Amino acid sequence: MISCQITKLGLVGSWCYRLRIRQIDRGITHDIRVLCSTLTKLSEKHRTINNNPNSTHSAKVGTTSVLANSKVPGSHHRGMELESVVTRLNELAHPSLAASWDNVGLLVEPSAPHTVTDMVLTNDLTEDVLKEARERKSNFILSYHPPIFDPLKRLTQNSPKERIIVKCIEERIAVYSPHTCYDAVSDGVNDWLISAFDNSTTEPIEHSISSIHLTGASYRVDTRIPANVIHDFMTKLAGLRGAEITDSTGLNSSGPDLRLRLSSTKEGLPGLLRILSKYPEVTEQTEIMPFSKPPIPGHGMGRLGKLRSPITLQEAVNKVKKHLNIENVRVAVGSGHSMDSQVYTLAACAGSGSSLLKGVPADLYLTGEMSHHDVLGAVAMGTSVILCEHSNSERGFLHVLKDRLQKMFDGLVSVSVSEVDRDPLQVL
Repeated sequence: MISCQITKLGLVGSWCYRLRIRQIDRGITHDIRVLCSTLTKLSEKHRTINNNPNSTHSAKVGTTSVLANSKVPGSHHRGMELESVVTRLNELAHPSLAASWDNVGLLVEPSAPHTVTDMVLTNDLTEDVLKEARERKSNFILSYHPPIFDPLKRLTQNSPKERIIVKCIEERIAVYSPHTCYDAVSDGVNDWLISAFDNSTTEPIEHSISSIHLTGASYRVDTRIPANVIHDFMTKLAGLRGAEITDSTGLNSSGPDLRLRLSSTKEGLPGLLRILSKYPEVTEQTEIMPFSKPPIPGHGMGRLGKLRSPITLQEAVNKVKKHLNIENVRVAVGSGHSMDSQVYTLAACAGSGSSLLKGVPADLYLTGEMSHHDVLGAVAMGTSVILCEHSNSERGFLHVLKDRLQKMFDGLVSVSVSEVDRDPLQVL
């Protein structure tokens, strides 16, 4: 990134400026003295201010900073470099939390330098939302649903999705999508959705699994090495990366075979097995066990909640409509129940809950949408269902997110929620 700093020197009898150019990534600094002829307009502006007795501006202009090649909207926010914005967003909900089928993270990246000054949050990036963002002079859009999901083979003007991406590239608007990262993260979309109720306990329906093993190793290897070759084995092992002895108490025994326990990474295992295969008598006494990656407490898809006090199904419907700020929901009453039946437990899934909620034991399912047959299956189990349309079960979280991001960006970036983003389905 190149930053330029223009400072008035105020030499007697003339105007002269110092243009200070700093190439940050190379640490090179040059000072260039530029005559007033190169800054005529700026000089005239200062001269006008000085000669105007009614001016409230000080003649001592101080320092003006400009970021080269950056689009600076009409905002009082100083901005933050795109790389830093993305880093903080990834720290808020790491991309590893996303479902394997999802497409999350930075989807459109303007060439550097790109200073983010104005960010718009939206559930879906439509052409109307993009128009709104352009009118705001926003240069970063956080779209909960990824506008690039299925692979794009071309970028033309033939479809809305392609036009949106083309326009973002042309206007140097970065696009980031968190989607299922926000579904899974603790205090994310699903925790917000189920907070419509007073729950005594909540937990993920399907826990997120850590992307790494706790020990850094993928396998445990138990073996017995003949005492007469142990020195040779230890020498070969010392030159192998990714495998190490974790229990060497067997080395102190006096028997013909010495028991060893080793740990190995996925990459180191083939090399370890090659070493062990050099001792035929060892192969039959070796056991390999894969380590399971641990679940991440509090993170995962959906939420299962136990109410602090039971409420009726009608009360549950009222709470959902108030929490989501919508007038209508669709309700399926579980077999053997009524709108006055008591609800003790509920399962919630933002968006589409068909697959995740199927078979989950709860008095009530809360989600955006479910297939006809999945609703029938839930009702047959005696579980009632509240459907509030897909994006209605997600969009309200953006207002919570807005406050978090403003703090996370230290007030350097203006953050707003789209006013034109809405669920495409309306109940008439």
